[in-house]
Amino acid sequence: MNPELRAAFLASAYGRAGERLHLTPAGPGASPDWAAAGQRWAILTAWNPGAQPTSADLNRARQAQLTAEAQSWAPLPGWNGEGAWREDTVILRGVPLPEAVRLGRRFGQAAVVWGVGRRAALVWLDGPVLTQRRWLTREPARDGR
Repeated sequence: MNPELRAAFLASAYGRAGERLHLTPAGPGASPDWAAAGQRWAILTAWNPGAQPTSADLNRARQAQLTAEAQSWAPLPGWNGEGAWREDTVILRGVPLPEAVRLGRRFGQAAVVWGVGRRAALVWLDGPVLTQRRWLTREPARDGR
């Protein structure tokens, strides 16, 4: 995987307005308001496929298509990142990992964030599925891992 892309994903904030969360190797982590203990969830976007900047109109159209396809999991709106790389997301509750992987790949994403309760994994999709296990925290990781 591209080290710069990995660093960007690990440094990003995820979630919804009022609850911005980060991925960290240290636990036990924070429970997001969208997931009860033991509940599966995923954060997905259709923006900027292949980590390449795409027009706002195309990004919005692709995101609407992802949201429509994900209705089975009552998608909640959210966003990843900030500034020029802020991307709209959907937070899906109860979604199995294979379905999160399928949707992420369908929309050309390098990775998705998938978790259970306050545990999270950065799931890389370019090539064989590779996961980096993490915890959710309200504070960014200081060492960038």
